[in-house]
Amino acid sequence: MTVAELKNKTDSPRIRVNGRVSETSETILTPEALRFVADLERRFGQRRKQLLGLRSDRQARFNQGEQPDFRPETAEIRAAEWRVKQAPSDLQDRRVEITGPTDRQTIAGALYSGAKCFMADFEDGHAPDWSATIEGQVNLYDAIRGPLNRAGAEKRATLMIRPRGWHLEERHLEIEGHPVSASLFDFGLYIYHNAYELLEQNSGPYLYLPKLESYIEAQLWADVFDYAEESLGLNHGSICCSVLIETVPAVFEMDEILYTLRDYVVGLNCGRWDYTFSLIKRFQANPNMLLPERNQITTESGFLHACSQLMIKTCHRRGAHAIGGLATEMPVTDDPTADADIKMKVRKEKAREATAGHDGTWVIHPELVPEAMAAFDLLMPEPNQIKRQLSQLEITAEELLCIPAGNITLPGLNSTISIALRYLAAWLSGHGSVLINHLMEDTATAEIARSQLWQWTRHPKGVLDDGRKITFELVNEGVEKELKKIRQEIGQEAYDEGHFEQAAGLLNDIIANDHFVEFLTLPASKMLA
Repeated sequence: MTVAELKNKTDSPRIRVNGRVSETSETILTPEALRFVADLERRFGQRRKQLLGLRSDRQARFNQGEQPDFRPETAEIRAAEWRVKQAPSDLQDRRVEITGPTDRQTIAGALYSGAKCFMADFEDGHAPDWSATIEGQVNLYDAIRGPLNRAGAEKRATLMIRPRGWHLEERHLEIEGHPVSASLFDFGLYIYHNAYELLEQNSGPYLYLPKLESYIEAQLWADVFDYAEESLGLNHGSICCSVLIETVPAVFEMDEILYTLRDYVVGLNCGRWDYTFSLIKRFQANPNMLLPERNQITTESGFLHACSQLMIKTCHRRGAHAIGGLATEMPVTDDPTADADIKMKVRKEKAREATAGHDGTWVIHPELVPEAMAAFDLLMPEPNQIKRQLSQLEITAEELLCIPAGNITLPGLNSTISIALRYLAAWLSGHGSVLINHLMEDTATAEIARSQLWQWTRHPKGVLDDGRKITFELVNEGVEKELKKIRQEIGQEAYDEGHFEQAAGLLNDIIANDHFVEFLTLPASKMLA
């Protein structure tokens, strides 16, 4: 089907698809589905843009020295006794969730990995190339209906999807000449095609909501859910969601976010790497809020530990699941000793989360599912730990913003440069997740890397442990050395095809820009292959 033919079939010249419509994608890009997405955009698109404006206003206040805190005007919500909806039966036990992109191989492996849930990721683990985005929707459509079933396999994981955040747009679909919200695009196509099929399977349309910064942004999702259910003839509350707590403002509004989404929400997730990035971003102008190199930031670090504890307390009080962070470690197939060390590290970390009170956790590779499962099976015999209350725990605003001690070494600086550069090159090549030094890096960790480079070059405390100030020239020198190293590793032909020069140019532009770029994916998406 050509774009012109599809345009005619929508019965609306105001809906324009700017990407290739293949025979496979016709399953998803039906005129009816596109009209549904267009309806969502017309009703909620302008409000989304207004909320992004509020983010900018808040950042300006942070730059002027304002400190985030719990909202006084919502104190009554925090003090009152109320609970969210009860999770459906296939979301009662979430002790191990696996996450990954939406390619066919990953979906098939994750669904039959032994994990309780699989989160198919259109966000941090996805480079939103048009064909990859549509193929992801097709793959999920097929997985729900059975073509990816494995004969004789154990029970498959409960499927959840993570749409892109409110800040992103899908430029390949225009409504009245303007690109549609990527969030509404991902959500709209998925629920339009799959909601009834999932409900008939005694499951449902389950989502993970990323990058929220306030209960006001959560209210937009609540209204989108309500309208979608009404439009599609679904019972109220058919949609279920969990929310990633991964921004500084959201950490202070967990109660309010749960309350706003109480008809839909069943849990929160501690997005530790995005929270780390958000802390750097929100305090970009504060010379005293510099974090040490990333390998010194652990789940026991001040602000991350406080966030985790407050989330468990808040969720359990409200009857919601508190899901722990992501293990980004990958198996080492060619080194049994290193592989055993990594698996032991994962098991210990997941045991720590279960002991703390989490109801589940995330892994990124099927081979790590048994390690995480063993830790939670030992320490959490029931489906979850919601009955475990932390009513005496008090977490202050100061603890949620506590910067851990540490330093910046030359190897740490070079590692930061390497992650930012290699990930950007992979992203520009259409890969949202990339293996670097046995860790699966995604957009969140790349955001930490580039934002730390930006901050270290601008503030007096951006100093190496040998006394040298981290300058733009020093970073640029590191970029050139890394490019040379990559060329030697993979050869000139692969280097030329790998977008490394483009990635280096973009990274240098972002770091040299005195205006902190809100998300690196915004300028990068204009260059996406």
